[in-house]
Amino acid sequence: MLDNLITGAFPFCQHAFPAGIVPVIFADYRLTEKVPMRIADLYRWEKPVLSLEVFPPRPENSLETVFKTLDGLKDLKPSYVSVTYASQGTSRIRSVEIAARVRDQYHCESLAHLTCVGQTEMQVSEILDILEEKGISNILALRGDLPDNIGNLPEDFTYASELISRISSRGGFCTGAAAYPEGHFESGRISQDLANLKKKTDAGAEFLISQLFFDNRIFFDFIERLQASGIQVPVIPGIMPILNYKQIKRILLMCRISIPARLLELFDRYSGDPVSLAAAGLDYATEQVSELVSEGVPGVHLYTMNRVKQIRHIVNASGLRK
Repeated sequence: MLDNLITGAFPFCQHAFPAGIVPVIFADYRLTEKVPMRIADLYRWEKPVLSLEVFPPRPENSLETVFKTLDGLKDLKPSYVSVTYASQGTSRIRSVEIAARVRDQYHCESLAHLTCVGQTEMQVSEILDILEEKGISNILALRGDLPDNIGNLPEDFTYASELISRISSRGGFCTGAAAYPEGHFESGRISQDLANLKKKTDAGAEFLISQLFFDNRIFFDFIERLQASGIQVPVIPGIMPILNYKQIKRILLMCRISIPARLLELFDRYSGDPVSLAAAGLDYATEQVSELVSEGVPGVHLYTMNRVKQIRHIVNASGLRK
């Protein structure tokens, strides 16, 4: 009865609260005591965990565009919302503002991205102070993309594992990290990439979210390699639906991941029909998620691209939410 009451009070999230966390009820509004919700714990309490990733709009656009996306997705009851992060300028502050509003306005746990490339120790400490002040206790720690003028960068942080170690030594945060089922494009060998990933978990990463992929066999093989390497934290598959050719090109250039033959056949079949291509890409992503869920993954992380209709279709048709 109490679990039902709590879940109804937090309409944007779907998870039971652990023993010892008791809600404080004020009229029709309920909130928990000031106990941080650790995302790593969610993967122990429920399965599969649904997480959604949104990104801040361009600086010239209003933040309300991303909240319109959240309004359209809130009844899916995601377990948490991930907010991408830009390392420089006002975009960093906008990302923090979105993460704080996800928690305060939508009453859902947020996962704030934090990159370290080009950042000094003091700058990282400042952003950690802001996150703590805003009540954000979950961080996805990333190196970030290297800029063109790499020679002029501060050298306080070189790798994501160093940022994770810094966050862990400070305490007070639950830290996740990125994983690459096909290997990071800068790694010369898969074994090198696995060693770097082990450094992240040894430094304190408590869960991993994967880069997108289009062949589930690659992900399942990746999990076996991680287990053989002694990595035991939850590994969450990241899925993004392919909706147009421009998106395909951008993904191939930025992520350097493989495209299976079946997906290539869909691209060829609907090369002159963008509407059918989008529908086929959506169905493909839905099938991916459905298989992952049936195989018992701890959760699925959907890269929403701030698309409401398409993400709702995937969640409802795949069995992620029943």
